Amino acid sequence: MMPIDNSPSSCQFCSVISKTSGEDPIGSVEPSDYWLVMEMPLPWVPQRWLENPTLQPILMQIRSMRIEHEIKLRVMAIAPDHQYSQPGLTRVLFYRRPARLFAQFEKQEFLIPDAEVGHFTTTLLKHLLDQQSYDLSQFDRYQQDTSHIHELMICTHGNVDVACARFGYPIYQTLRQDYAAVSNGQLRVWRVSHFGGHQFAPTLVDLPEGRYWGHLEPEMLDLLVHRNGSVAGLRPFYRGWAGLGKFEQIAEREIWMQEGWDWLTYEKSGCVLAIDESNELWADVQIDFVRRNLPCAYKARVEVNGFVMTAHDSGKTPSFQEVKQYHVTHLVRV
Repeated sequence: MMPIDNSPSSCQFCSVISKTSGEDPIGSVEPSDYWLVMEMPLPWVPQRWLENPTLQPILMQIRSMRIEHEIKLRVMAIAPDHQYSQPGLTRVLFYRRPARLFAQFEKQEFLIPDAEVGHFTTTLLKHLLDQQSYDLSQFDRYQQDTSHIHELMICTHGNVDVACARFGYPIYQTLRQDYAAVSNGQLRVWRVSHFGGHQFAPTLVDLPEGRYWGHLEPEMLDLLVHRNGSVAGLRPFYRGWAGLGKFEQIAEREIWMQEGWDWLTYEKSGCVLAIDESNELWADVQIDFVRRNLPCAYKARVEVNGFVMTAHDSGKTPSFQEVKQYHVTHLVRV
């Protein structure tokens, strides 16, 4: 990596502070049941989100779904790509949790004429709330058969935090040029808008699995993409799986380390059995899964094992915060 100037007169990158402090990225993922990912030309400045007449009703609808209906919906923009994208059409990727226990999100992809994007998206969101009243079959002609394509989405959204552009873009370039370009259409790599955790930049989300990665280094990309070595090599970079909550994510990493690559194919879910609600110093969790058609489960105790100082935003004088670090003290198959 290029040397970073961390002198007092320069920007101090939150991700450098986080990594130097030894902050563990696990458990930093916001759980999701749905993903709405749309092509949107750069730059992704706040005015475009606030003033775009097509986006306004969509954003209001999303806010209502999250607050009033408590729907776990993740919304992201992807930058059009000269090879993937088509003039006059907007790509919309929609992922949903298919069941209580699952291994990856169910994907639908559409290429929508630009003039119909607003109508399509609002109809799609209304369909989530009332499937009988809002029919999506009118858009079937725009649906694409891309269930075989693996998507890697790297945050390069420097307007949110400069660390994402500074560290995310080189990783994006490497994945786009050295991996997607030689994948025979099996892998696409996108620049994506902010999805949280820029202190772990460069960070990416892997879909349709819904796994997040952070503090990425070029030398681990082969293992991430091709899965041709020990899972232990990815442990320091794993932020967690969007199908689980914070404490379940921490336990799930330990299970993955024991089970190996096959673990990623098992249908699974998790729950918190008990927790220290006052200080979150510990939690007992259970991860249910299915292996060879047999129901199985792990129980784990997650406990605080220390604190580190980190920064959640980059700048000349970043604000430092003390954050808890957790580990699994007990893990048993039941």
